[in-house]
Parts: sequence; structure tokens; C-alpha cells
Amino acid sequence: MNLKKKLSIFTALAVFQAFAVGSVNAQPAAQGDAEPVHTAKVKSVEVIKKEQPLAESEVKTGSSDASNSAQSTEGKETSTTTETAPTTETTSTTGTTPTKEVTPTTPATGVDTPTTDGETSATEPDPDAADQEDGSAEDVETPTTPVQAEQPSAGGTSFGTSGGDLTLYMNSNKMEQDGKTYLAGQPMTVKNGVSYVAIRALVDRVGYEVKYDNTTKETIIISGESELRFKTNSTVYTVNGESRTMKGPAYQQKNTFMVPLTSITQALNITYKVNQSAKTVVLNLNTKPVASFKISQKEIFAGDKVDYVTSSSSPKGLNIVDERWTGRQESFDQPGTYTITYEVQDSSGQWSDPYSVTIQVQKPNLPPVAMFETDKEEYKMGEKITYIDQSTDDENAIEKVEWDNNALAFFVPGPKTVTITVTDKHGETDTYSKVITITNETLYTLSDFNQLFTPVGQKFVFNGGDVPAMEKVPYTYTDEPSLLIRSNSPETVNSEGIVYKESSFGQTRFMIHHVNNTGKAVKMYVVATNNNAYTAQLEQQNMGFAGPSPIATAAGKLSIDRWFQSMQEGKDQKKIYIEPGDSKLILTELSALPMKQGQVISLYSDVFSDYQLDYNVIMIDANKDPMEALATLPVLDRDGVHNRGTYPNATRVITYDEPIGAKPSRMPLGDNASDPNLVGTDPMAYTDASNAGNFGVLYKITLNNVAPRTLISLNPRGGKYSGVALVNGQVVQIAQSSSVSAPNEQSVLYRTGSYGESVTILFSAAPGSNLPVNLLFTPLPEEKK
Repeated sequence: MNLKKKLSIFTALAVFQAFAVGSVNAQPAAQGDAEPVHTAKVKSVEVIKKEQPLAESEVKTGSSDASNSAQSTEGKETSTTTETAPTTETTSTTGTTPTKEVTPTTPATGVDTPTTDGETSATEPDPDAADQEDGSAEDVETPTTPVQAEQPSAGGTSFGTSGGDLTLYMNSNKMEQDGKTYLAGQPMTVKNGVSYVAIRALVDRVGYEVKYDNTTKETIIISGESELRFKTNSTVYTVNGESRTMKGPAYQQKNTFMVPLTSITQALNITYKVNQSAKTVVLNLNTKPVASFKISQKEIFAGDKVDYVTSSSSPKGLNIVDERWTGRQESFDQPGTYTITYEVQDSSGQWSDPYSVTIQVQKPNLPPVAMFETDKEEYKMGEKITYIDQSTDDENAIEKVEWDNNALAFFVPGPKTVTITVTDKHGETDTYSKVITITNETLYTLSDFNQLFTPVGQKFVFNGGDVPAMEKVPYTYTDEPSLLIRSNSPETVNSEGIVYKESSFGQTRFMIHHVNNTGKAVKMYVVATNNNAYTAQLEQQNMGFAGPSPIATAAGKLSIDRWFQSMQEGKDQKKIYIEPGDSKLILTELSALPMKQGQVISLYSDVFSDYQLDYNVIMIDANKDPMEALATLPVLDRDGVHNRGTYPNATRVITYDEPIGAKPSRMPLGDNASDPNLVGTDPMAYTDASNAGNFGVLYKITLNNVAPRTLISLNPRGGKYSGVALVNGQVVQIAQSSSVSAPNEQSVLYRTGSYGESVTILFSAAPGSNLPVNLLFTPLPEEKK
């Protein structure tokens, strides 16, 4: 027998002896019971078939003589030999005899996870970011506590047994699970800021299947339906065929295949916690399936079908194959409290923890009952009808009432059918109709009836052609100092830029009304800059903001409404301090939401500053920083149609002491005759400006001698008008749910009673509406029985 053949046989015997000793799973040892074992110094050569599993473990074998012989033999075997695994040698001592430890491992390949820098699959800090020094196996002390060494499995595949949470120790090969300590083939190590772990030891503890594909030279991890493939010295791995990138390449270190920890945790959705002080990483290995369900109905009523929506999953990716319920019913016959429990089972036979929901079943919902009465069964033409809604609901939850043909009076004789429909919060409805009779006798004409009975805040039709002939109220006014900054041109803004810039101190009013036509989402800002040597204080006194809205008149009306409410309630007040040379955003309600294409914003606000401030009103891309963008923005030209300007004396005080209301009369506002336009400047165009319509002007009107039984109403003369007024401290709509049209509609503001009164009216033209308007004072017709 030649020398080559003898060496080959000797090597095979040594390897067989190594596996004979090492293939048996190690048992936990009591402290001090572990005895050193003589090991053969053998260069390991292993034949690995396709789909052969990896084994990262320590195997103790034979004598030192055999080891020495094996080391001299080169790995020249048959064609079935695929790779030669390097040995891991550690020296131990029994008495005085030196021994070597040999760790044969199958060829391993590199792995990585689909992450970007700084990401982890856990809610705790990334272990790769731990404060560790790059280390290797030689830097680590082997723990002296009783351990179980990870052993190679016998056969073509390896299935780990997953227990509880797994604790890994940084810069150590120590692992703890379910009160037992295990040793990995190599310690958890940091290389180039990436935490690496021994894949064999980790997978065995996690409880997944691991294989080796000899054809592709890939290590394979299988978890349920998920398959991960890794190659040595590669930062790329695949998850179910999809390539992903790890933070660092996989590598072999002394026969142990090492991969970034986050490649495993992220690909398999394993959460973990990092304890920097204890230098540990704890993996959550709960493998039970998770059961969950919800009931789609917000409220459940006895007798109704219950809609159960289940949700279940397996952390291991296994199929859910069975479920069981406790307390589930398709419908519950009786009201009360019920607890429903749901569990699921995965394909491994493991059941989830119970998931319970407690529900309150209510008694069956009853639909509402629609009902109304009238104060009479028969009426004259023009006689006011009183409707008394008597609808009921078992939960007192009627959310919608709709009337049909419930006119306050009819002016044509005959039977009239009036209908009411009510809807409760569950969507149940009921309808009731009643027939009343209108006789041929007339009580009031349509004109007289409207003046007497149209509710405040609603409108009626009349002959607007009579208004110009009415006597004008010969009022005069005084001014209160307030500088108006009217930013309204270009009203439709086509590009980013500065729509207004001005300087002001003391009492200042902003009126801002613009439409976004830039084709993208934008925001508007007001930037205040203090160019003084002292800190400036700006006090926001009130705020009326509306939008973004697609309807200009709606935004304008709502901004005036909120402005008056802010005055009444004293809300929206704030103070801002601006240091010398500093800029700050003010009136921040303006920029709370982005404006889409075609949307409108409208703002009214009064402020006071103790030093002069420079203001820039800008419109920019919604994603830009206003402070950074301001320096490069162009000043936009006015549009030639709408008004912009800076106007002093923007509050007009009208006090009228003479009798009013005994005969028809009118008080024009915004007509540039009785009420002249404010005159100011356009600081960006360096021209004079006239405030057409006097938008932005606050009128404080006091009528000290209004006759008894006087109707006060508003009649537009320039087009449609939609706004509000503050009458005797009450907000009055002009008009509710609609605009008022010129010239043949008027909206009721107030009626005096049987005695003369003093009436105060606060009014300001709503952006988006048309001026001029007239306040009408009309004697009321006599009431009839």
C-alpha cells in the first residue's frame, strides 16, 4: 500500500473519530464537572453534499499523535470533496499533557439584511451602533459557567428548537436562553461598526431550519415560507429570491460563518433590545402565532348580525391552520355584556394565546318618530304659521330634520301638504305629513309679511328699484388711527413671490386675500423683521382666518365672522418679542395648512407694535423654509383689477343722534360718496392708491334714536354679498346659507320693538363680496289680529 493511500485512510479515520465524539448533543454540566478531553491535531476535511446543513460547534477528538499525522496530509481527496474547512485550535491541559481542540465546520456563505444605514428591526438602539471596539475570538474570555456547546446535527437538515428570549453578550460567545448558557462558535464581534454573530449558533437557538447548497455555495435559512440565502464575503443576500444589502459582508472566522446580526433580525422580523450598560442584546423569540379580531360595528344591537374581522399571523411565517372561538355568536338575542375569545393554531401545532374582546350589546334600536303640529288647522293668506316639531327618538338622538313646503305663510288658497323627515344617529328615518287649509281671505300682503316676519339673518325679495329714491341718512364720521395693510393684488397669484411689503408701528390691521394659481401646493407667511436697536413687542389682538377654500365668498365671509367672534370673546391674543436684527413669523394661522391649486385664503387681524417693524407677505412652495426663501423672492406686480395698498385711518366711527326709521331711509357704505374711499399708497409700485369699496375698514356705527317698530336690513347694490355684522353685540349672518343679491334682496339685521332704541352695528366688507351696500331703515306695517 503506497504512502498516499495510507495517509488518506488515516485521515478518514481521524475525521470519523471526530464526528463520533462530537455529533452527540452536549448536556448542561454542573460547575466544576467538565473534564478536559484529549483532542487530535487533525486538519479537517469534510465531504459536503448538496443541501448539507452547516454546523458551527466544538468537537473534541482522539490523540495528539493522530492530530500531528493529519496535519501533514494535504486535502487531496476524490471529486466529491468540495471545500476544506480551516481548523480552530485552542490549548487545554490535563495534568501535563497538551491537547488541541478541532472544530470542523461545513463551508459557509455570507449574509446580509435589507437595511439602510441607521435602521434596525427593533425599537431599541441598533446593536451595530453599540459602543464596542472591533474584536476577534482571541480577544474574548470563555465564560466559566456551565454551558452547552452548539453541536453539528446529523443528517441533511438542521431544525433548531426555539425557546424564550435569547440573550447575546457583546464581545463574547456566551448566549443565554431559558436559564441555560450556550457557547457560539465565535463571539459576537464588531467589525467596521457592524455587529457580527455566528449564524449556526444563532439559527439553532432561534429555531429555524438551516441548509447548505453545495452547488451555489450558499447558506440557506428557512423560516416557514421565508428563505434566506447568504454567501461568504458578500454584502448581498436574498430573501425569497429578492436581493438585499447588508451593512457589512459575511465572512468566515476560524471555521465559523459570521453575518451582521441585523441581517437576520430584519429579514425575519425579530425584535430586540440593546442594553448598553449590561453589554447585551436580547432577541424576542416568541414563536407562538398571534390571534386578533375586531368587530366592525361601532355599536351592537340585540338581534343584529355581528361582523367579525379576524387577523392572525405567525412570527415564524407558518400557515394558520385552525382556529377556535369562545363566546362567539352570529347575533346576540339579549342586551348585555359579552366576552368573546379567539385563538389560532399554526402548522407546527402551536396555539396562540387567547385574544379577548368584551362588547356591550344594546337593546334594539328603534327608528325615530316624525311628528309636528301647527298652531291652527286653517289659515288666511299671509297669516303666519307656527310649526311645532314633536318628533321623538328612543335615544334622543335625532341628528337631521328636513322640512318640505313649510312656508311661514301661503299666499294662494287651497290645501297645503307639509312634510317633515327626521333621521337618528344610526341612519334610521321617519316621515310625517300634514295637510293645512288656506282660505280665500288675506291677512297680510307678501311685502308686509316679509318685513314683519322674515327671521333675523334671512333674506327676502322686494322691489330694489325703490331704494335710490329713499332719503340718505346725512351721517358724518371720525377716524380712529389704524394703518390698513391690504394685500389683495394680485388676488390670483401665479408664481412664488412677495405679494406685499410694508413697514408699520403702532395700531395695524392686516387684510390678506389671495388665490393660489401656481399649479402646486403653497403656503403663505407674514414675516416681521425688527431693524431697530431695541427689542420690539408685537401684540396680536384678534384673528379672523378662513381657508384654504375653493370658494372665495365663503372664505371671505368666514374670516369676518371669526374676526368679530375674536373681538367679542377676546381670544386669539398673543405677544411676540423680536430681537434687534431678527425676523419672526407672525399671524401663523395663515400658514397652518398648505393651499392647493385654486384654493383661497382670507385673513383679518389687528396687531400693535411698540417699534416699527418691516413686514413681508409671501407665497412660496409648501416645502420651502420661508426665512431661507425670503431673500431671493421677487416682488409680484399687482393684477390691475384688484386693490392693494397701505391706508391710514382704517376704522370709521359713525355716531348718529337724530331720529331714524320713522320713514324709509338708507345709509350707503363703500360708495365713495357718502363714504369716501380711503386714500393711501402702493409701496411696491411707488404710487398713490384708493381703497375701492373700503375693504378692510371697520365701521363702528351707533344709532342713538331708532324709532319704534323699525326694520334694519342690508341691501347690496354692487352685486352679490355674503358676510356678517355685529348688531348689539350679536353676530348676524348676511344671510344664512346663501348670499344676498343686488338689487332686489335684503337681509334682516334687526327690528326694534314698541319703544325707541339705541342700536350699535359693527360692519366690515367681506372679501370676495361686492360693494357698495345700503343699510335700510323701514317702518314696519301694523300688526293685525
